[in-house]
Amino acid sequence: MESILFKNAAVLDVTRGELREAHHVLVENGLVKEVSDRPLQSAASRVIDLGGKTLMPGLIDLHVHVVAVQLNLSRQVHMPNVLVTLRSVPIMRSMLRRGFTTVRDAGGAGFPHKQAIESGLAVGPRLFVAGRALSQTGGHGDMRARSDYLGESAPCACCVRVGALARVADGVDEMRRAAREELQMGADHLKIMASGGVASPTDPVGAYGYAEDEVRAIVEEARARQTYVMAHAYTAEAIARVVRWGVRTIEHGNLVDAPTAKLMAEMGAYVVPTLVTYEALASEGAQFGLGEESVAKIEVVRKAGLHSLEIYRDAGVKMGFGSDLLGPSQRLQSDEFRIRAEVLGNAATLESATTTAAEVLGLTGKLGCIQPDAWADMIVVDGNPLKDISCLLGQGERILLVMKGGEIQFEAL
Repeated sequence: MESILFKNAAVLDVTRGELREAHHVLVENGLVKEVSDRPLQSAASRVIDLGGKTLMPGLIDLHVHVVAVQLNLSRQVHMPNVLVTLRSVPIMRSMLRRGFTTVRDAGGAGFPHKQAIESGLAVGPRLFVAGRALSQTGGHGDMRARSDYLGESAPCACCVRVGALARVADGVDEMRRAAREELQMGADHLKIMASGGVASPTDPVGAYGYAEDEVRAIVEEARARQTYVMAHAYTAEAIARVVRWGVRTIEHGNLVDAPTAKLMAEMGAYVVPTLVTYEALASEGAQFGLGEESVAKIEVVRKAGLHSLEIYRDAGVKMGFGSDLLGPSQRLQSDEFRIRAEVLGNAATLESATTTAAEVLGLTGKLGCIQPDAWADMIVVDGNPLKDISCLLGQGERILLVMKGGEIQFEAL
């Protein structure tokens, strides 16, 4: 693997919220070898003079769906596996081009997607996958339309449909089996549906998800494999129930209240807001085929989203960065920075996509930072995101270099 020495870089220190100008960073064997304010002497095969441009950790998105190739997930379930897989390839490549060197898939992607990236068959970010999310009958992951009888036409557990982001499982025994199957198939973490949602056709946003014994069972299965459970949840009541029962990260969480946020902070739970998806669904959901039932539910959670950031911040709940975009709207991924910065400021927003995100993944000191022994996931930015976060927006136009694991994936210096 090529050794690379970055000279004259303005290194972004996310923890301190400052740029360390005139620094030099040596990368060897996929790791950051040395960071110094003095010139480094090295037999590196390549030297890149950044001329004062910003060198910052690669971005981390904790809530993506790389196989969500269209907005109407109910229809996507019936798409051919090969078609869904091939359409996911440019989605992953575009995420990497936008500077996201690591993503956590929140339902849909599996071990084969990781294999494709790691082997070089496909270009994309470092993947951490949930496999298929677990949903109760009639819950957020149940994409069957309303009928007076639910037959056996839904995708079965024994034949994986790539377009299905979730699977239906009810009861403790069925939950345990489903969890064990997803872990056996290579899931890095597990996801459950703990409330209703927008994209699913038959569940109100305020509906509860699994019962206590079911949630505790899935948490136990995750812990048995040294991992954790993430939960889709919107309302304060839905959030509080599963946090008490051991869920580690709450996804979305728009309708939280102050007492629930305080509980989350006390329990050490994280939240991953995904505000950009509601803007996208509201502005272009119907245009790209989102069902009428889903369009009607958007405003309920959209209006509360920005206020939820204030509630979490004031309670001391750590926030990770997420986007949760579907289909053509995936291009709006970086707009989450703009939305959050309006409330939290640039520094805290950047922290959510670097150090806090790495903490959620259990990789503090390896991802989300530029320091010795960290994985060499870095991007070069034309601008200072602490002062102007717009340099991270769009499709990576101002991101001049993307490095993942010490290898340059894109360069326009």
